Amino acid sequence: MASTAPPILPISQSVPSAAPSSVESQPPITTTPAFRVFINQITETVKNGLSQRRPWIELADRSALSKPESISDAATRIRKNYSYFKVNYLTIATAIVGFSLVTHPFSLVFLLCLLASWLFLYLFRPIDQPIVVFGRSFSDRETLGGLILFSIFVVFLTDVGSLLVTALMIGVALICAHGAFRAPEDLFLDEQEPAATGFLSFLGAAASSAAPAVVAARG
Repeated sequence: MASTAPPILPISQSVPSAAPSSVESQPPITTTPAFRVFINQITETVKNGLSQRRPWIELADRSALSKPESISDAATRIRKNYSYFKVNYLTIATAIVGFSLVTHPFSLVFLLCLLASWLFLYLFRPIDQPIVVFGRSFSDRETLGGLILFSIFVVFLTDVGSLLVTALMIGVALICAHGAFRAPEDLFLDEQEPAATGFLSFLGAAASSAAPAVVAARG
């Protein structure tokens, strides 16, 4: 008898198409930590501010020193010298504060701990990641309240506050003394920058430029 088995049909196996090359060749997305962005922006802004300082030879020119004729003359000199040497004056005040902190290491440690607490426990900590201590979760509001209390303790109940105030007063006194006795007649005051660039202008620019990094970390 003839075989009645049905003929075998060829079966074709379809091979799945490869993924688009554009997807495979897409490089991985890398994100820079917000803290590194913050430090870079602060560093660049401070460098730009320091580049605007006047030559230190002009600041220390003894031939330009003279006694002011009156209190109003001293105030006018301070205003003009402040407008011209503002970055130099800020550098001097910062150096005095830094020297005071270095000579008081315990105050420096307290201040660094306070700064690190604000940076890593609040500013650069995502809101959706609460702090857990001994099994207890602290909300964002509780963390902020704790940092405020810690700041009050460091500033008012330790030597940090009095040390900073004393150093700033010494710096302001030296700046005012130099501004009062330094005759500003030889300064190119007509080349001054706009009035918006004040004594702490480039520090304000640093804070404003670093704000997006803080917002991105808190988002």
